[in-house]
Amino acid sequence: MAELVVMQEVDAPPEKTWEAVVDWERQSDWMIGTRVRATAQGGVGVNGGLTAFTGRGPIGFLDTMVITQWEPPRRCVVKHVGGGVRGAGAFEVQPLPGGRSRVIWSEWVELPLGLLGQVGWLLVRPAVRAGFQVSLRRMARSLS
Repeated sequence: MAELVVMQEVDAPPEKTWEAVVDWERQSDWMIGTRVRATAQGGVGVNGGLTAFTGRGPIGFLDTMVITQWEPPRRCVVKHVGGGVRGAGAFEVQPLPGGRSRVIWSEWVELPLGLLGQVGWLLVRPAVRAGFQVSLRRMARSLS
């Protein structure tokens, strides 16, 4: 299992930050190389569904998710159920003093291909982490 956690402070209150994080269609504006779409239940609440295509043009992978925890304006946990990605992910929003907030984006992903997958993860992890961090910074700037 690979774990990745990134955090970003946001100059917006938790409720506004939450709205931005779970506005799945607008995630595509700030999430690098990814187009997100709500499916089941409009992507809201437990059993809500999402798809995210990460890539350029036709080259990439589809990530299908089901919401397993929905605690507005604090926490959303998804289960990755598609063929491309397996595991879980979470967005958490924490209140900070002065009407600010912090977003924590966590992913726990099952690595395919045994040892080869583990070695591959070690090689791509820094780039994936950087992409997640840049994405969260873009989201934070959009709320400032």
